[in-house]
Amino acid sequence: MQIQENFPLKKYNTFGIDVLARYFSTFTSASELKSLLDDSKNIAHMILGGGSNILFTKDFGGLLLKNDIPGITVVKEDQDHIYLEAGAGVNWHTFVMYCVDHNYGGVENLSLIPGNVGASPMQNIGAYGVEIKDVFYKLEAFHMQEKMTRVFTASDCEFGYRESAFKKKYRGMFAILSVTFRLSKNPVFNISYGAIEEELKKMEVNKLTIKAISDAVINIRTSRLPDPALIGNAGSFFKNPEISKQELHELKQIDPAIPSYKINDDTFKIPAGWLIEQCGWKGYRKGDAGCYEKQALVLVNYGSAKGKEILDLSEEIKTSVQKKFRIVLETEVNTI
Repeated sequence: MQIQENFPLKKYNTFGIDVLARYFSTFTSASELKSLLDDSKNIAHMILGGGSNILFTKDFGGLLLKNDIPGITVVKEDQDHIYLEAGAGVNWHTFVMYCVDHNYGGVENLSLIPGNVGASPMQNIGAYGVEIKDVFYKLEAFHMQEKMTRVFTASDCEFGYRESAFKKKYRGMFAILSVTFRLSKNPVFNISYGAIEEELKKMEVNKLTIKAISDAVINIRTSRLPDPALIGNAGSFFKNPEISKQELHELKQIDPAIPSYKINDDTFKIPAGWLIEQCGWKGYRKGDAGCYEKQALVLVNYGSAKGKEILDLSEEIKTSVQKKFRIVLETEVNTI
């Protein structure tokens, strides 16, 4: 629990941005977090997880507290489900692989998503037709002003598309300690979204299993997305916009080929990557800041880009998409 000064953060954010934290420490329990907060009452603080959903545009002038709470525990089980509690500091993919290895269904479609367990409900992470809210049971979080632990149910979290109460109403107020997931012993497989079915055919999978779906998702993500260990990135930088049926009709006057996915009778999702690609950004590079050549939704740091350079690029992309399609892109990544 030693507090370090002028701590380099390049290894602690997946964009690989070279900035400093004025103060830095880690914690592995609520009591350690409380002690750190008590010892630094007049210093601004922020919780850091896996650093996979953050873009630093400057040094952080306060105390950065890295959540390293460990552990995966079976809380309870019944005939159909098992409930697993995971520490917020557990790597997300490590947790998914634990579930896959034990044949617990529900998170296999979320394989290889960067980050830690604690961030998963904050962002309501999702991929290939599955979101955290589908397997979420409860979480425990520490109120950093009241110094008390509170339990949140799914309704308390107010989950939305890449949203939760922790990104809005409770922003900066809580540190998530652990998350409990409700997983299936008799899973219903979800392979209709994206390229999973096609990949399973390539793999010559004759019988669906949790592991086969996880392997297919890993293959797809590996082929399309850059490894943060090799090229700095935070995955999808923008959300896929949701528009009305009327707005979709108007968009098709601009480009009849625009792809869409029906959410309900009046709401459709448009792939942000397609919009960005149509504006000519895919593969674009200026200095070490760029738009990934295989997936336009991903902004990258090819080496020594500043966070401000990546932020400026994202604003240029948003402006061009709005000008061409009259759609305002929203960012998934948090900017500091």
